[in-house]
Amino acid sequence: MSNQSKATQHNEQQNNQLKRVLGAPDLVMLGLGAIVGTGIFVIPGTAAATTAGPALIFSFILAAIACVLSALCYAEFASRIPKAGGAYSYAETMFGGTVGWFVAWLLMAQYLLANASVASGWSGYVNGFLDGLGLGLPVALRASYNAENGTYVDLIAILITFAVTRLVVQGAKRALAWNSRMVFVKFLIIGLFVAVGVFFVEPANWQPIAPYGMDGVLAGSAIVFFAFLGFDSVATAAEEARHPQKDLPKGILGSLGIATVLYILVTLVLTGMVPYLELDVRDPVSFAMRYAGLDWVGAVISTGAILTLLTVLISMLYSFARLIFVISRNGLLPDKLSEVHPVKETPANATLVAGTGAALLAGTVPLAQLAELANIVTLLIFFIMAAGLIKLRKEKGEPAEGEFRVPLVPMIPILSMLVCAYLMSQLSAPVWVLFLGWLSLGTIVYFVYVRRQLKEN
Repeated sequence: MSNQSKATQHNEQQNNQLKRVLGAPDLVMLGLGAIVGTGIFVIPGTAAATTAGPALIFSFILAAIACVLSALCYAEFASRIPKAGGAYSYAETMFGGTVGWFVAWLLMAQYLLANASVASGWSGYVNGFLDGLGLGLPVALRASYNAENGTYVDLIAILITFAVTRLVVQGAKRALAWNSRMVFVKFLIIGLFVAVGVFFVEPANWQPIAPYGMDGVLAGSAIVFFAFLGFDSVATAAEEARHPQKDLPKGILGSLGIATVLYILVTLVLTGMVPYLELDVRDPVSFAMRYAGLDWVGAVISTGAILTLLTVLISMLYSFARLIFVISRNGLLPDKLSEVHPVKETPANATLVAGTGAALLAGTVPLAQLAELANIVTLLIFFIMAAGLIKLRKEKGEPAEGEFRVPLVPMIPILSMLVCAYLMSQLSAPVWVLFLGWLSLGTIVYFVYVRRQLKEN
C-alpha cells in the first residue's frame, strides 16, 4: 500500500472515531440524567391513584429488581465488549448482523419515544408556568395533534428539542457538563421535597396499603418500569469512556442504584402527604406541597422540574445520536451519519437527524400510549441481552481478571428473561398492535435495504 493510501485510510479512521473524555463520575451522571426525571415528577401520581395506591413503593421495588437483573447483564457486556452502540453492538457481536439490526431498530424506537415524551412533558410544565404569568400560547400550539381539543402542534416541545440538539452537537464533555449541573439541581429539588414533606406525612394516608390488591402492584410495576429507562444509555458512551472496562459497569449500576433509592423516598413521602386518590395530576410532587399549604415550595419544585427534566432530554438525545453513528459506521445507514465533526469531534450529522426526528414526533404525535410502547420495546431488548449473556459465557468463557462478572450464570439471565416476558404480558393489546407494527416496518426496511448492506459488508 502506498504512503498516500495509508494516510487516506488513517484519516478515514480518524474521521470515524470519538474522543475518550468521560470518566466514571461522568457516566454515573449520564445515567442519572437519563433515569431521574418523569419517574419522579410525573409517573408516581397517576400510578398511585389509578393502579397501585400507596403500595406503589412495592411496584417500584419490583421494577427496580427487573432492571437490576438486566443491568448486571449490561455491565458484563460493557466490560467485555466495550463498543459504542450499547445493546446494538452486543447483539451484533453475539448473534450477527440480522439480529443486530432488529435490536438497533428497537433501540431507535426506544430513544425516539423517550426523547419525544420528555420533550412533551417539559412543554406541559412550561405551558403551565407561562399561563401563571399570563403569557400562555394559543391552544393550537400547546400540544400535539388532537382536533377535538383544538391542538395541532406542540411548539415548545419542538423548540426545546432543537435547542438541546444544538448543545449536544457542541461536544460530549460540554453537553454532559450541563447535564451534571442540572442533575445536581435535581438532587436539591428532590432533597427539598423529602426534607420538607416528611413533616407533613399522615400515616393514615398509607391505609389501605394496597387498595387494588396484588394485581395492582404487579400492573404498577409494568407502568413504572418506564421510570428506570435510561441506565442502558451509559453503554452507548463506551467509545468516549477513558476506561470502559471499569467505568461503564460503575456508571450503569451506580446510576440505577441511586435512582432506585430516590424513587422509594419520594413515593413514600408523596403517598404519605396526599390521599392516593387525589394524586392523579400532571405535577404530583408540586401538588403535594400545595396540598400541604406550602405554595412557595411547590413553585420552587415546579421551576426545578422545568430545569431538570432537560437532563433526561440531553442524556437520551446524546445516546440516540451515538446509536445512529455506530449503525451508520457499520454500513446499515448512510455513511454521512458516521462522520465526526473535525472541530467539535462529535457525530454532528447523526445528532441533527436524531434531534429532528425527536422534535417532529414530540411536536405532532399524541403520546398517550407511546410510553407503554417504549416499555415493551425495551423489555424485548433486555430479554435479548440476557440470552446474549448466556451465549457469551458459553462461547467465550468466564470474564478475565478486571472485567465485570455477573454471578450465578445462567440463573440470573434466565430469571431476567422470565421477568421481562411477564412484564410484557401485562401490557395492553393496543400496545402490542403498535409494537408488532413497528417490528413489521423494521422487517420491510431489512429486506429492502439492510440485508443487501450486510452482504456487501
